[in-house]
Amino acid sequence: MLGRETFKAFVVEALRSLGGSGSVVEVTKYIWQVHENDLRQSGDLFFTWQYDVRWAAQYLRNHGFLAPVHGDRRAPWRLSDEGWHVDLEKLPSNVKRMGNIPTRR
Repeated sequence: MLGRETFKAFVVEALRSLGGSGSVVEVTKYIWQVHENDLRQSGDLFFTWQYDVRWAAQYLRNHGFLAPVHGDRRAPWRLSDEGWHVDLEKLPSNVKRMGNIPTRR
């Protein structure tokens, strides 16, 4: 079953498929088209998944996998160099925090 952390990989996967950047609508459409069955079987997460996608994008942005949007809510989401190269299988747990500074494990 899906967990909230899974959406980090889904967002990166979607952006890679979209050529590195896309609107929130393009990203959520991709996730729905590719992972609809998983989403439908995810229990309560089915009712929050679009919120969870936005949470995942903010997490990825905070940890350098997505480029900053500088407060522009309509700006497309863009992969950073690190986002292009991160291993999706390790993404949910590959970052730990030390104070306010993200570090690699």
